[in-house]
Amino acid sequence: MAERTMIIAENLAPGLLDEIRKLVPEWRILAGKDPAHWQNEVKKAEVIASFRKKMEKDALSEDSALRWVQSWSAGVNSFPLEQFEKKGLFLTSASGVHAYPISETIFAMMLALTRKIHTYVRNQTKKKWDHAGLKLEMHGKTIGIIGVGEIGLETAKIAKAFGMKVLGVRRSGAPAEFVDEMYTNGQLHDMLPLCDYVAVCLPLTKETYHLFGKEAFARMKPSAFFINIGRGEIANEKELADALSSGEIAGAGLDVFEKEPLPEDSPLWELENVIITPHTAGSTEHYDERVVRDIFIPNLKRYLAGSKPDIHLVDYKKGY
Repeated sequence: MAERTMIIAENLAPGLLDEIRKLVPEWRILAGKDPAHWQNEVKKAEVIASFRKKMEKDALSEDSALRWVQSWSAGVNSFPLEQFEKKGLFLTSASGVHAYPISETIFAMMLALTRKIHTYVRNQTKKKWDHAGLKLEMHGKTIGIIGVGEIGLETAKIAKAFGMKVLGVRRSGAPAEFVDEMYTNGQLHDMLPLCDYVAVCLPLTKETYHLFGKEAFARMKPSAFFINIGRGEIANEKELADALSSGEIAGAGLDVFEKEPLPEDSPLWELENVIITPHTAGSTEHYDERVVRDIFIPNLKRYLAGSKPDIHLVDYKKGY
């Protein structure tokens, strides 16, 4: 029987790699971010963890041994999903590993915008002592969480510590803990006028592309803050910039953008009611550990037993 091969295109800590090796002692494991570790062996790989663009041609060839891809990110919109589906591949995402760091980022942005921390930091660089008209507080306000998955649920849980009313949007409209009222995707515009904060936690799909544009921003309160940690293309960036500069909405915390890095000529850089972070909301010291121990190893055990790797198995029809 031919030797089975696994590629892990990440620089894992030795202890994590050892945990994987113990499950598949007879497999050949090629690990490391440097393509030199695996670039000539992609066709032989049955399992690839952390799929890369440069793997695509060999991994999707007719004679490829590939059966399962573990994404190292929650979003899979950059993958050739139609080709994956056609080839019958299992694709599992890293959804869920970001719940703590991203929910912390959402609240960091909300608190900063509410308490004008971003303004004071800018003033600090100029040695400028100015009250800046601070008056808002977050307790008792209403947050709308667009996409109530694991990140959305953790965000809702934290919101309750601030005594906030929590509204949510999810495809099914099914209720969830810590969410006071749940809406379906089609009811989004009914919910927006009720929110003091709107936090986008959605994946990018055909349905969510430019979900937030002129019409959605017009439905929001002029005093509302918009937070996007999902994907940049979910918001029409030009129409977002227009809504922010005209005062149609009060401010925004943005971690994701239609083009990354954000171009230097983007008007978003110059807006004083905007906080920009460089797609780092999910960064955490525990990232690899959570992907490996919470998702990849449990899925690997199922795969070795002849079952589907079912933790965060991507539904190709939904796109996530």
